[in-house]
Amino acid sequence: MDCSHTELDFQPPRPNQSVYREDCTQCFDSIDSPGGLNVCLSCFNGGCVGERNHGLLHYESTQHPLALNIRRTRKRINREEPPQKVSKLAIAAETEEDRYETKKRILCYSCPTEKVNTTAGHLSRVVDGILKAMTFARQEEVKAWEQEFTECEHTLCLQQEPSKQIPSQDLGQCSMCGLKENLWLCLECGNLGCGRAQFGGVGGNSHGLAHTKSSSHAVAVKLGSITPEGSADVYCYKCDEERVDSNLAKHLAHWGINIAEREKTEKSLMEMQVEQNLRWEFSMTTEDGKELKPLFGEGFTGLKNIGNSCYLASIIQCLFSLPDFRLRYYRPQDSPPAANHPAEDLETQLRKIADGLLSGRYSYPQTDVQAIPDNPEVPHQIGLAPAMLKHLIGRGHEEFSTMRQQDAFELLQHLFKLITISQHPPPFQDPIKSFRFAMEQRLQCLNCRKVRYRTDEQDNISIPVPVRRKPASASTTNDSETKTSPLAGANFEPVTLQECLEIFTSPDTVELTCPSCTSKAGFTKQTKFKTFPQNLAINARRFELVNWVPTKLDIPVEVSDEVFDMSKYKSTGLQSGEEELPEDADVGAANISAGSSGAAFVPNAIALSQLESMGFPRVRCEKALHATGNENAEDAMTWLFAHMEDQDIDVPLDLGGGGGETAPAMSGAGSGGQDPEKIAQLSDMGITAPQARKALRECGGDVNRALDWVFSHLDDAGDDDVAAVSAAAADQCSMQPRSEMAGSADLPATFELQSIVCHKGASIHAGHYVAFVRKEIPGAEGEGKKWVLFNDEKVVEAGDVHEMKRFAYVYFFRSV
Repeated sequence: MDCSHTELDFQPPRPNQSVYREDCTQCFDSIDSPGGLNVCLSCFNGGCVGERNHGLLHYESTQHPLALNIRRTRKRINREEPPQKVSKLAIAAETEEDRYETKKRILCYSCPTEKVNTTAGHLSRVVDGILKAMTFARQEEVKAWEQEFTECEHTLCLQQEPSKQIPSQDLGQCSMCGLKENLWLCLECGNLGCGRAQFGGVGGNSHGLAHTKSSSHAVAVKLGSITPEGSADVYCYKCDEERVDSNLAKHLAHWGINIAEREKTEKSLMEMQVEQNLRWEFSMTTEDGKELKPLFGEGFTGLKNIGNSCYLASIIQCLFSLPDFRLRYYRPQDSPPAANHPAEDLETQLRKIADGLLSGRYSYPQTDVQAIPDNPEVPHQIGLAPAMLKHLIGRGHEEFSTMRQQDAFELLQHLFKLITISQHPPPFQDPIKSFRFAMEQRLQCLNCRKVRYRTDEQDNISIPVPVRRKPASASTTNDSETKTSPLAGANFEPVTLQECLEIFTSPDTVELTCPSCTSKAGFTKQTKFKTFPQNLAINARRFELVNWVPTKLDIPVEVSDEVFDMSKYKSTGLQSGEEELPEDADVGAANISAGSSGAAFVPNAIALSQLESMGFPRVRCEKALHATGNENAEDAMTWLFAHMEDQDIDVPLDLGGGGGETAPAMSGAGSGGQDPEKIAQLSDMGITAPQARKALRECGGDVNRALDWVFSHLDDAGDDDVAAVSAAAADQCSMQPRSEMAGSADLPATFELQSIVCHKGASIHAGHYVAFVRKEIPGAEGEGKKWVLFNDEKVVEAGDVHEMKRFAYVYFFRSV
């Protein structure tokens, strides 16, 4: 009996619709798994088959009956045959069809029959659309890589010749060579010419370019890239730039092409560029050229680089090597979270990444079939592509949503916030709780000797690394280097981590006015640990501002693998004989000038003084403190580094002059808190609507700053009923009550280095990140934990990592 569901109104995916046909949305089983992947014909969710059968779970929750099973196998390669003789110069990239054999069939979860008529209704169009559509991962990559294309005088002032009928989509061919793909339509005269030969084996003889040279016509559109929504590759040959044509539908209609009836059949230029960028490989050899020993199995799974994603991969590897993250998110015995859209659910994606990294299911040697016996390839693993997690982490963030390289420490802070405000229903606990601790700040007036103590809760510290330059020798520095960079060829004296901590916790003098004795002599300020966390994340701040650009310095920091005691960095609290300043006294209030921008906002005087002493302009300091909750200089400095290129960075902070609690944070931002789309973005991250509205209003409608604001004001219920929302927020965030102190005050406070994130490159926004993690390696020589290098998808035994530890960017310590 044939399936009765084939006559339902199935429609092929739209160009902007996500199609999950690479891996399962709830685990990393994929089209390369033995059973393949089932893609729902109704919503295009990808579900695995076999042992876990997430495809069946999807049907049970949605009642979507039909799915397309896609199974891909690698073709066998006979490497013993001699290569074909090259008769002419050619570039032919290996395509997916060259490497894989793909089988597909339609199945129905609802009907008992296995026979499904694939030609019934719209099924053939739907299947064809799924196979041709961009996958979710590639769609996100293309979005993130896309540039801001603009119009030019040639598209705006386009003059078209008398109209004529252009051959239909299937019959069109190049006017000079007969090629039927990679065709470009001249919008001025209607000529069809083939484009340049492209990466990925796309043919082309550049006859479109030849036409524009002979005719001087400027603007052409790639026929196969046109979508019904009106997007397409438009190129101006006179500008030699990709452009946008706002009248594209009208210009195409002139040649008899109805844009609403077009179907995208070819990859865009941006899609092909992304593919080329993702083919970059990294060497995994020692300095003497020896291959490092690859590792496989549980806890030794790599993460594939999906385009400048090494900053994410390195942080993820370090976090999921910790017991707290394993216990929270690795739940192989539990049912998957109940989520209507698993690809859009942070809980689901964190469990998916935990299963992928820790289960060992996906960590095994992969080699080409029939490799030459006397020259075997070094075994490697394919690695997991964390596309869905990267999308969720970056959603709504102006930097992490791009494909540009980012700061790994900023990513760590952002991820901590997202996890903290997500739901942690009993018996689960927020894993970031293991990173939280209390810092105690002590201020003492130099004149009257009165003191004030303040306690702040944190989940990381950023410590300064002292800069002690060695004189650059003539052999390492020349005139051209000095002109190019003031840091070129500089050498630095090594320092110890303990020395950095000593500087971080040592007393400092700040210029503040005492509210008790009105003296302007200043205060001594000292910050120490009041409690210690289970896991301590330390950022080694090796930066120097050069022309207002943070430049990374290669200063060696000596860190031992041995356990070390941090007890001496613990604060002592109020001592007998010390007199406290009155609680309502505003330290430094007399120093805030009447002309300070923002009448209702009084910046934290200590933090403001610290930032200004680093050379930041006052306007930027005030704006950074306002955006990060007015708590401390470290958060504000991190914000400043991330917003150096903002167009309004030097525009004074304007709170609307009202001074009321509901004044907008930036000029012109009064309606920023009412944008439904932005409220929905924050709601997806676990923030209540009232909190989202107030945060957006306070931050001028900026989603990223609003997220920082919420994290800095967790007790603020927002706009609606305070009692009801506060109770909901307390249940949702599962944070420790403010009355309880995070961390432990027990001594001794002994810590051991667990993992590090290392960076190579002159800037945190360029270069490459890798992670080194201490793990037990089964079968390894010697006792105890060994260092393991995670370099994207490559996982190897690292051996001696002394030099790498000296130049690490983020250190993860664990209390022992």
